[in-house]
Amino acid sequence: MTRMSFIKANGLAALAGGILLVGCGRGGDTSSGGDATQGQGGGAKTILQNQGSDTMVNLAQAWAEKYNEVDPSVSIEVSGGGSGTGIASLINGTTDIANCSRAMKDIEKDKAKNNGGKIPKELIMGFDALAVYVHKDNPMNEITLEQLAQIYGKEGKVTKWSELGVTVPGGSDEIIRISRQSNSGTYAYFRETVLGDEGDFKLGSRDLHGSKDVVETVGSTVTAIGYSGMGYHEPDKVKMLKVAIKAGDKSYEPNVQNTLDKTYPIARPLFMYTLGEPEGKVKEYLDWCLGPEGQKLVVDNGYVANPTK
Repeated sequence: MTRMSFIKANGLAALAGGILLVGCGRGGDTSSGGDATQGQGGGAKTILQNQGSDTMVNLAQAWAEKYNEVDPSVSIEVSGGGSGTGIASLINGTTDIANCSRAMKDIEKDKAKNNGGKIPKELIMGFDALAVYVHKDNPMNEITLEQLAQIYGKEGKVTKWSELGVTVPGGSDEIIRISRQSNSGTYAYFRETVLGDEGDFKLGSRDLHGSKDVVETVGSTVTAIGYSGMGYHEPDKVKMLKVAIKAGDKSYEPNVQNTLDKTYPIARPLFMYTLGEPEGKVKEYLDWCLGPEGQKLVVDNGYVANPTK
């Protein structure tokens, strides 16, 4: 990626020697990567831009806050918007690190290489079980991928809880489908895993912006069903269903062990991408995230640490 940087000096700040380096870079013309600004006391402060997955935004914020204690000269600015947004920003050179709850597509990697001259570097930061949520008062305890496809899929016929043998107390029989917006990596992963390569969502779902929004909406809508990362579980509002591939198969809870041994059918890696090999301050930060302190925060935020780290 070509580092976009310029020096802006004005008025008294210029006379006092205050310098601001603006832009996004992973090394570029410096060894640090990120944006350098003058910190308190005149010391240089590096700002790293980190954007993407809403599934990962709470974890990324926890990393950023803790790392600022480890290295006060580095500030990580975290924002969500979805995996697609993070990838687009990486391609365009406006973020140093893209958070993704799905893998980058080959076409996206090609765009990044053509635009910045470097192939994106993929890092697995941890793992997540994509949980299926229902209201805490819903008597259902397990579901199959086949049933989920019937509920969410374009060709699916299931629209009522009674068609699944379920009576939801205090609510209507209609299944309220809660989904994510199409720029979400969670949306893409659910479609690929549950609906298949050629499958698509049926119209009429409530498509929400963030992972937390899904859980909150299900928790306040007794007849709703939704999908989101297991790290967003609020047991006083919702419950996570056990999931089986098809009728007659054993169903599995979305938990750490079932994610690691891949028995839970909707488990996925959580990625970070940089444009080319990470360098300087970006590399130091990512190495820390993959180290003991960073991986402890993965677990503390309800996800599964990378067992190879």
